[in-house]
This record gives sequence, C-alpha cells and structure tokens, in this order.
Amino acid sequence: MDNKALRPSKALFILLLGPGIAWYVFAVIAPMLGSLRYSFYSFEGVRIKDFAGLANYIELASDTIFWTSLKNNIVITILCVFGQIGIALIFATLLNTFYIKLKNLHRAFIFFPGVLSTIIVGFIWTIMYNSDYGLINFFLRALKLDFLILPWLDDPKYVLLFVSIPVIWQYIGYYMVIILAGMSNISKEVYEMAEIDGVTGMKKLFYITLPLIKNTVMVCLMLCISGNMQIFDHIFIMTGGGPGTSTSVLAMYGYNKTFTQFRIDYGNTISMGILIISFAIILITRRIVAGGKDDG
Repeated sequence: MDNKALRPSKALFILLLGPGIAWYVFAVIAPMLGSLRYSFYSFEGVRIKDFAGLANYIELASDTIFWTSLKNNIVITILCVFGQIGIALIFATLLNTFYIKLKNLHRAFIFFPGVLSTIIVGFIWTIMYNSDYGLINFFLRALKLDFLILPWLDDPKYVLLFVSIPVIWQYIGYYMVIILAGMSNISKEVYEMAEIDGVTGMKKLFYITLPLIKNTVMVCLMLCISGNMQIFDHIFIMTGGGPGTSTSVLAMYGYNKTFTQFRIDYGNTISMGILIISFAIILITRRIVAGGKDDG
C-alpha cells in the first residue's frame, strides 16, 4: 500500500489546525503585540496621547512597588515549586506502588481541587483564615491551642506563606497527574532489575524514577513558574495585595495601574515586564535543571 495515500492532505491540515491557530493568534499573539505597542506611548484617559519611547520602561526600572511585587512573585513561585511539584511527586510515587488501594479514588480526590474556580478557592480559604469565625482558629480553640492562633492574612511577616498554601493545595493534583503519566512510561522491568540490585525505597525514586521522568518534571517546572509569575485571582480575593504591599504581585500591580489609576500605558509596560522576566526565569531554570545543556 502506498504510504502517500495514507498521508492527510495539506487542506486537511489547514482545516484541522487553522481554527486553533487563528484563535491563538487572536487571543494571545495580537493582544501581546498590542500591549507591546501601547507600552511605548503615553495615554490621556483611554486615548493615545504621544509617543513616549522608553519613558515607561525607565519609570518601571525605578519603581519600588514593581520590584517588591516581583520579589513576592518569586517567593510564591519558589514555595509553589517545592509545594506543588514536591508533594505531587510524593503522591504520584505512592500511587505508583502496590501498597495503595483504591488508587482511582485517591487520584480523583487529590485532583478535585484543580477543577474548582480559583475565585471559589480564594473565598473558601479567606473564610477559613478569618480570625473570628474561621475554621482554622475554631479548631485551634477547640483543641486548647489558643497560642497558635494568628491573624493569618493580616501579618505582613507570614502572609505570603499563608496565601501560597491555597495555591499549592489547589494544583497538587494537576501536577500529580502529569507526573503519573510520565511514570507510566517506565517499564516495570526496570524497577524489578533495580530491586534485584538492592535499590529500594527513596533510592529507587532518586536513582531510577527521577532521571527517567526528567523531561516530565521539566514540563511541570515550566508550567509552575509561568503560572505563578502571573498569579492574580487568589491574591485579589484573599488580600487584595495587602496588608500594604506585602502580597502585591506583578499582575495585581498591573491591574491596579490600568483599571484603578487608568494608566493604560504603564499597565501594558508592567505586562511586558512580566513577560520578559518570566521568560528569563524559565530559561535560567531550564539551564540549571539540564545541567547547562539545553536539550531543545
């Protein structure tokens, strides 16, 4: 049989891929290019006033709130990398063993928070953190652990950690499923041979599993970094960036500049800053994980 006869035509390729590509260009590429253009102009209300050149970027470089927001983003991203991917890896490893029963039930239970709206998750955890009627303080009082009661979302020293916990909790299952998919490609014979050589427990994870799912872990890292560098919903609902600027993040700062202060030009400049910095962090992380070698 002629292999050429089995190949889909170019028209079929265009028919299948065209709508998706067109939508991506319309929803992602065009707004990004528009944002880049507007960042070089000054606005009067919602109208372009003058060409500003690099003035907005010069202002951005000396904006202390922007750098504070970037620091908060990086802290949240680091916490989520270890929390989301680390815990997901542990759960995936446990679900990949023979000791855990009802694996489908556990998998569904862990993945469930990932299908919830981030707005709902933010509201739920805000109520749980409430100092007067929150569930956390209720249990602490019931257990006579009043000394552990804290103003969970009002203390600038610890609030970044507490707003990161809901983000970590929501997406553990998402990364667990990705890691499980990577683990499913590892032959059982590899584990059997490792056990014959005395490789068991944590050694099996570090010397067998992780090297064989390195690309999968890399994908998780890229998704986690890109997602948390543009985090907005949880922070907006739980703290609004406060107290002060202790939980201000880049996306929220850009939102406030654009829709509260109506500085459309500067808001777009912040968006481009998020894009450039996120891309740089992803590249650096990729180089570090790959040991200085880019696999392409």
